[in-house]
Amino acid sequence: MSFSEEFELLLRARYPLLYIPTPEEERLEAEIVACARRMGDRAVYAWDFVDGYRDNPNNAGVAQRNPLQALEFAEKLPANAGGIVVLRDFHRFLEDVAVARKLRNLARQLKARPVNVAIVSPQLVVPPDLSEVLTVVDFPLPTADNIARELERLLAPLAQGLPESTRDELVRAARGLSLERIRRVLSRAIALHGEVRADDVELMLEEKRQSVRQTQILDFYPATEQMSDIGGLDNLKDWLLRRGCAFADRARAYGLPHPRGLLLVGIQGTGKSLTAKAIAHTWHLPLLRLDVGRLFGGLVGESESRTRQGLALAEALAPCVLWIDEIDKAFAGAEGRGDAGTSSRVFGTFITWMAEKRSPVFVVATANNIRALPPELLRKGRFDEIFFVGLPETEERREIFAVHLGRLRPHNLKEFDLERLGYETPEFSGAEIEQAIVEAMHTGFSQNRDFTTEDILEACSQIVPLARTAREEIQYLQDWVAAGKARLASRTSDLTRRIQQQLRD
Repeated sequence: MSFSEEFELLLRARYPLLYIPTPEEERLEAEIVACARRMGDRAVYAWDFVDGYRDNPNNAGVAQRNPLQALEFAEKLPANAGGIVVLRDFHRFLEDVAVARKLRNLARQLKARPVNVAIVSPQLVVPPDLSEVLTVVDFPLPTADNIARELERLLAPLAQGLPESTRDELVRAARGLSLERIRRVLSRAIALHGEVRADDVELMLEEKRQSVRQTQILDFYPATEQMSDIGGLDNLKDWLLRRGCAFADRARAYGLPHPRGLLLVGIQGTGKSLTAKAIAHTWHLPLLRLDVGRLFGGLVGESESRTRQGLALAEALAPCVLWIDEIDKAFAGAEGRGDAGTSSRVFGTFITWMAEKRSPVFVVATANNIRALPPELLRKGRFDEIFFVGLPETEERREIFAVHLGRLRPHNLKEFDLERLGYETPEFSGAEIEQAIVEAMHTGFSQNRDFTTEDILEACSQIVPLARTAREEIQYLQDWVAAGKARLASRTSDLTRRIQQQLRD
């Protein structure tokens, strides 16, 4: 159901108090006016704190700088006349006891009248005492059709025709931006060279990065890592490479759905975050990092609103990769203890979106502690697959050493004994291998020489791997995987052989 359809339905059902959080005030009010015209029995009255009501000479200056009088205006509208009262930035007054009481009174009085109050605000702020009387209505970002129409409108005075491929690329680049931001970017392009060009896509992408940064919920993360930067994990790599073209139109024509996502489970330092970055780079998709900690706000409904805002933005930017690092820590309190159920509601919003989403947003979540994850997150249908990223085996450690040393010393890689390095570093994770190489480089640099295999092995002897201090957690993870709860990211490992033996027995 579109916003217009839902809004008209709520008007006809006489929902008295509506709350529409959106930064696109102008576009929203145009939609409200269009709805009122279609219904034919509604007049629109807009109020703001500075100017009061000023829709016609009879209302000019009414309730100026007085939010309580703004509500009284709605109350005094003729009983037989329909009306939509739009209150701009009214969230700032909801904590006032008189305003809150007046709103609750209006909620009773307007049920029997064709008058609706719509609070328009750039953010959702609902005090607890008003949560039962306010109905929140989401106003989505512009669709591809909205953007295409706006592009045609701006180009009309220039009598400029755009190639279809350029137009489609501009529309795709603009997805996820407000209409006002899109207008600004296109106006800037026209001011620069008198027309809109194909290379103006970069201006649109820069505006998008700025928009994402300002949400403080999502980060536009640069992804330069490649699959070749990951040592081992052959099963996981093969799985990903088979889905590399699954976002193309020909995949839809073939009947394939969009890939949903991936959960990577394992101890710290085994390459889970690196894999998330490599997926985005390999598939040529933007990488968005969701900081779940930023979702939580102090007011009722604010956390859920931020969650919906972040997910809506990710969908608007699709196709993309949405990376949620250490999701086990983010939703460890999802049972709702100690926070009045906020974590539970945010988690519910998130998993419902995951189960129902149809947009090409590929979710890559990483987790270290599987016991902290709510069971609902592991149910089939949330992710396409769950992979266990274990400690690298001897051959995989050799590959990891080759990746790092090949990047740092490509000219003399053959001078390092990779076989010995892989063999003599049991229980080392990829992160610990990288740290050992850095330590060896410090040793060589301090002695005014290049570092050697012996320096690396000496550094390894000084490191206590996490696998030794977290042996119980690793054993739990391995037992969990052996029970068939996840696939193995590596093709050959001790755990693989253990599972195969269990199957034979």
